[in-house]
Parts: sequence; structure tokens; C-alpha cells
Amino acid sequence: MMKIKSFAAAVMGAAMLVSLAGCGTSDAPAASASGSGSAGSSSSASTEGYDVSGVKKDDAIAALVPDSVKSDGKLTVGMDTSYAPAEFLAADGSTPVGYDVDLAKALANVMGLQAEPVTSTFDSIIPSIGSKYDIGISSFTITDERKAAVDFVSYYKAGSTWAVKKGNPEKFDSANLCGLKIAVQTGTTQEEEVNSANEQCPADKKIEILSSKLQTDVTTNVVTGKAVAFYADSPVAGYAISQTGGQLESFGEDVGVARQGVAIKKGDSAMDEAVQKAMTKLMDDGTYGKILDTWGVKSGALDKAEINPAAD
Repeated sequence: MMKIKSFAAAVMGAAMLVSLAGCGTSDAPAASASGSGSAGSSSSASTEGYDVSGVKKDDAIAALVPDSVKSDGKLTVGMDTSYAPAEFLAADGSTPVGYDVDLAKALANVMGLQAEPVTSTFDSIIPSIGSKYDIGISSFTITDERKAAVDFVSYYKAGSTWAVKKGNPEKFDSANLCGLKIAVQTGTTQEEEVNSANEQCPADKKIEILSSKLQTDVTTNVVTGKAVAFYADSPVAGYAISQTGGQLESFGEDVGVARQGVAIKKGDSAMDEAVQKAMTKLMDDGTYGKILDTWGVKSGALDKAEINPAAD
């Protein structure tokens, strides 16, 4: 996710925390309900998304899709559905929703396929592209390290945000993390950044890094006081904060704005081109903008989709 996987604000309350299994297919463990009710209710959140049924197949783009992908008529998409509003589960605990989900469905329609989102833990998705998943769409910040493992098509940009309890009672200061308890999601660039900061701390004042597989758990760690702050992608953070009933607030300005990308099997140039052309089509016909508008995240829109752009 973001250059520290965009600000973790996915605590959707009990309904969101109860189950991460479901969505038809799941490679992830069920989420714990231990934080149930502690982070606010999701009842005010719109989870309908944008109706992409009007997005039609483009024969020229569909022809680019490798037989290995289209043979079963499905576009299998790995995503960590604990990361609202990008990808999370609706109140039924099984239906994937979010702007990444809508984009995945729209991409599949252009390719003449049926999107099949598969819930997984964030850090397990990239290693499984090309085997379990045709592509991965889960707020992946494009980094050189990740580009060594998969190809990317850029489609969004986001910064990273710190979140603390309302009023910052612990007097958190992001310029001095040593000796603090910080919550992050496992495998994110945010976790990498906090780990790097920890290397600069003296031996007697190391950061206690609470790394969780699920973003919902990351957010709950701050709500319940187990951590002083969490670090995540800005759109996720803003959404999470809005769902905690005033218990959390952002700290400081967003930092490290960087592009995010659709992850594709390394070296699969045909699929790279298919995804890039499909995303470009959605940008050009207005579907892309309407999806982002629906979720209130259009500030992160890109004006073009690129194959393996330089890391920001």
C-alpha cells in the first residue's frame, strides 16, 4: 500500500471486524472480533459503490489478454479487504466493496471477463501474482523492491498519514518515534519506514512496532490505547477516522505522496498492455473519475496509466 501503506483507517466497527473470510473466495484468516464496537459504527458509510454494469467489453483490449488469464472467463484479483475505502467488506461480512473493487470490476468488464476479488493478507498477494491471482489491486505503492517481483500499471496516488487519539493525549510527535508503540500493517511501506526509523533509536529506546496482518487490527490498536499512533495511506486514514465516532484524528500533514499500481506477473507484457489500455479507457470515458468521486477520493486521481513507471 502507500509508501507506508496508506493510513490505516479501516476500522468499520463490529460488522467489518467479524469476518474477512467470505467474498466467495478467501485466502485470508477470519478477522478477530476482539475490537468489536471499539472503533465506531460503519452504519453511516456508503458501501454501494459505483455501478459498472454499463462498462462494456472492448474487443481490441480483450484480445490482448493472455489465454492463461481468460480461459476460465474470470479475472482473479488478490486484495486485502481490510483497507477501507480502497477495499473492505460490506456489512454482510462477505461482499468486497471499495474503489479498488469497483475499478477491478470495470477493468474486467473491458476485458470481457468476470472479476473475482479474493480476500488475502496484504503481504501474501505479490508473491502469488501469476499463480493464485491474475492481478493484485490493493493500494500497492510502486517501489523498486516490488518492481523486482511484479510489473505495475499506475492508477492512483496517495500520501501517508499518522493517526492518534482525539486531542493527542500522549503528545505524539512523528519526529521522535523512539520509545513509542506504533501500529502498522504487515508488509506495507509504512512498516518499512518505521523499521528504518527504529534503526536510528538507541538500544534502550527502541520503537515497539505492533505489526498486524489486518488494517482493522492496526486501527483498533490505537483506539484501545495499545499503540500511541498508526501510520497508513491517507485515503484510508481519513475514512477510518470518520468511522471512529471522533475517537481518532490525523496528526500533521500527509507525507510521501506516491503512485500506486495494479500488480501483474513479472514480464507478462501482454497483460501489462491489456491492463494499461483498459485503465486508460476507463480514464478517458469518465468511469474512473466517477468511481473515485463515489468514494470521495478523487484527489488521488492520475491523468494517465503507465507501465512500470519510476518509483516516486
